[in-house]
Amino acid sequence: MRRQEFQIDQPEELESFLAGMTFGFLGTVDGEGRPRVTPLNFVYADGAFYFHGSHAGSKMKDIRSRDAVTFSVADEVALIPSYFTDPSLACPATAYFKSVTARGRAETVTDLAEKARALSLFMAKLQPQGGYDPITPEDPRYRPQLKAVSVVRIDVEELTAKFKFGQNLQEDEREAVIGGLVKREGARDEETIALMKKYCPYHSS
Repeated sequence: MRRQEFQIDQPEELESFLAGMTFGFLGTVDGEGRPRVTPLNFVYADGAFYFHGSHAGSKMKDIRSRDAVTFSVADEVALIPSYFTDPSLACPATAYFKSVTARGRAETVTDLAEKARALSLFMAKLQPQGGYDPITPEDPRYRPQLKAVSVVRIDVEELTAKFKFGQNLQEDEREAVIGGLVKREGARDEETIALMKKYCPYHSS
């Protein structure tokens, strides 16, 4: 059963998370009905995911066979050991994370202007410092490259998000986890505490 307290449905939260992530997992089904998961870079814009690659390859063959796909993005922010809240039982051990999963239809983009826009979004995300000329289909240096590369757009039919940061805990348990994170001083523990305070129902701002 899906835990409702972990669900996030604010568009700005989802877009902010996806804008900060560079890697996701594409789920396809091949012609024989076997599932495949492919890790790849992505961008998200106007309610759609984009990825790029070769015109050939297994994932492209799968999409030509069946355009129904899934796409998932996740960020594990912190591992929470059981002893933060229980001195003997392993049961409370968990992980705090953000994840988004989409179901939709994959379509190969043929319009060069849309390809150029998608690839420009990739560059802005993966090379924000710049150092390249703008990607346009009018530029004779880019036009053959735009024709050669495959860009796929996933039109989203269903998008769900799960942000787990102790929303299911009682207040004393939440305080115990925060205390454990403060003592541990891990690389992302300060961030985890801030996210717990943001999403936990017992926190009052």
